[in-house]
Amino acid sequence: MQELLSGISLFVLLIQVPAVFVLLSRLLKGPFRQPPIQPQIPTPDLLGNVSVVVPTLNEAERISPLLTGLSRASYEVREVIVVDSNSQDGTRDLVKATAEKDPRFRLITDDPLPKGWVGRPWALHNGFLHISPKSEWFLGMDADTQPHPGLVAGLVKAASKENYDLVSLSPQFILKYPGESLLQPALLMTLLYRFDPAGVNTHSAERVMANGQCFLCRRSVLESVNGYTTAKSSFCDDVTLARQIAASGFKVGFLDGAKVLKVRMYEGAAETWKEWGRSLDLKDASSRAQTWGDLWLLASVQGLPLIIVLVLSLLSPHLLIPPYPHFLTSPPLLLLSLNLFLLLIRCLMLLAIAASYDLTQTKGGWLFWLSPIADPLAVLRIFLSAGRTPRQWRGREYG
Repeated sequence: MQELLSGISLFVLLIQVPAVFVLLSRLLKGPFRQPPIQPQIPTPDLLGNVSVVVPTLNEAERISPLLTGLSRASYEVREVIVVDSNSQDGTRDLVKATAEKDPRFRLITDDPLPKGWVGRPWALHNGFLHISPKSEWFLGMDADTQPHPGLVAGLVKAASKENYDLVSLSPQFILKYPGESLLQPALLMTLLYRFDPAGVNTHSAERVMANGQCFLCRRSVLESVNGYTTAKSSFCDDVTLARQIAASGFKVGFLDGAKVLKVRMYEGAAETWKEWGRSLDLKDASSRAQTWGDLWLLASVQGLPLIIVLVLSLLSPHLLIPPYPHFLTSPPLLLLSLNLFLLLIRCLMLLAIAASYDLTQTKGGWLFWLSPIADPLAVLRIFLSAGRTPRQWRGREYG
């Protein structure tokens, strides 16, 4: 029995150890990342510099904070174009009411959806085609975002300072219910383990990360890649387009926006599992080899550690720890030590991302601190998503 256990432990160690080195090579960049974006007061050079485009489809319950936040932005925002896909829930009325108070707001319709396009990139592409040629920047924002009034000025100033052609932000997530407090941080961790931290410049185009909830790009750059056409069939159009722009030689950044941008993405754990989970694999923006490499990494450093520690902890001590001096090289003991180390990293990462969550409205917010126990489920969700193409997305059906 002990020989069998040693053989299995050696096999798992061969799988996990390389993944641990990959993970550490990314996490060790964290201390050198750029600081979070701060809200800024606009300066005269930003006058009318930004056109904002918001895609909508039945967003009446979520869009009001975005409309309010953008209406409070100053003269750096030239226009806000809401591209609606014939909402039936009052979204259009909310936008029209805002437009009556603020003439910068404009409502257009993007239907019908052409064959080969996914709804979100089609709406953003339509909005891009309608923005003013006098704007230097295109800013795509989602209806579920809650921007600080100083977001746009802060974002443009940061982009100009670092000479970014495209920059997007990681937000602060608003959690309200116990289930999502447990699951959502575990799903977020699947991104943090696969990519460099926000604020670290990634030099490899295929490892670029982006967030379409707040996606700022030079209008001239977006014109050079023909808008969203290269991401038209992607269910993760933000990452697909950002990688295409990076591969074209432009500078792309992904920064911490927790101080200027909040997001209420989904209502509860079930919706989070269904809606967010099916796009987190990023297979539409990645090669097959990269997708499977990421799955190996996630299984090794996030999905397995808790399971391995629990299983080995239940074994008899004489199986786990052989007599002296052999215990120093015991594969089961080495495996246990490695996975305890990975759980320690996970707990430290939880402390590191705490500022990325708004728990002030949360019932059962203490479950956030227990989210590592949801890691095996989160990794399973990525595996399930990687093998499927969505048939329904943001209120639309796809064949």
